[in-house]
Amino acid sequence: MEDDIAAVLGAKDGWVHQVGPDDSVLEAVRRMNIASVGSLVVVDNDELLGIFTERDVLVRLVEKRRDPATTPVREVMTEDPLCVGPDTSIEDTMILMTENHCRHVPVVADGELHGLVSIGDLIRWTVRDRDVRLDRLLRAMRLPNKREPGSAS
Repeated sequence: MEDDIAAVLGAKDGWVHQVGPDDSVLEAVRRMNIASVGSLVVVDNDELLGIFTERDVLVRLVEKRRDPATTPVREVMTEDPLCVGPDTSIEDTMILMTENHCRHVPVVADGELHGLVSIGDLIRWTVRDRDVRLDRLLRAMRLPNKREPGSAS
């Protein structure tokens, strides 16, 4: 199995949940709840402006007692989010996410948004990859059965 972010994106549905910078936080949270996701990329005219996460809601909205119906996403989003390229290794991406305390990273190449990966996506991929490798190893180690099942020795 491949071990880069492009492989992880290829296994996902390909849809990147987005919100506009002038959409209300209430609308953004509705979209996140409907899609069961923890973040949305903030895009304007196909340009990645930032990322809007559950943490942004807690720290920049709830704690500050701002009204989600009247607060635009641009005022509470994380600008210039940590991004990775499609050719970044899964291991390097996991290290970056851990060191920077983020659970979602946009995937960008040549200024174009290719997708979004979560730490959950990377863990699922790593476990699946480990299982595939273990299965291959076990099959390679099996010796042919010289006697038929149920036959007398």
